[in-house]
Amino acid sequence: MKTMNVIKYVFAIIGACMLAGAFVICSSTASFLERSVTAQGTVEELIRSRSSDSVSYYPLVQFITSDGQQVEFQTNSGSNPPLYDQGERVSVLYEPSSPQAAKIDGFFSLWGGALIVGGIGLVFALIGGGMWVYGVIKNRSNAHLQKNGVEIHASFQGVEQNTGLTVNGRSPFRLVCQWQHPQTRELHIFRSDNLWFDPTDLVS
Repeated sequence: MKTMNVIKYVFAIIGACMLAGAFVICSSTASFLERSVTAQGTVEELIRSRSSDSVSYYPLVQFITSDGQQVEFQTNSGSNPPLYDQGERVSVLYEPSSPQAAKIDGFFSLWGGALIVGGIGLVFALIGGGMWVYGVIKNRSNAHLQKNGVEIHASFQGVEQNTGLTVNGRSPFRLVCQWQHPQTRELHIFRSDNLWFDPTDLVS
């Protein structure tokens, strides 16, 4: 139980931090667009970058500023296959005070970082938030059942391992009980909450 609580809060915190980071990136990009001017550039080269399991291509772009300065920059975002061809003409955005920090005027070049960070953050936040909401609903349901439910006496059947859930290579245990309705003779199987220890010695 403690492990699941830790996972829940870790996922929620990571998700919140990444969403905040995505917001900062969006704000920075919006400010950049307000201060930037446009120029026409040329993709001089596609810089090949290899990681442990993939290859990406980063455009190296050259353009001339409004005051005649020739500037060359490599984009921060790469892709495979490349989004641009060598020799392709592209629209460039740059700040007159810092033309070396120019960017290609394209959706992915401008907003790709925020989308990636925000998308991953959203997944983490949904998982952590979903686990938290599930816990709240379950606690309320248990409280309602304890207050309004009818007590029955079920027979203990044994201990089973819940292999449908695995955390750090371990699966929790559940107590299994059986009860037969006295009027309908229908059998009902009840399982306890997940237990992160083997309770066999305690109930045998």
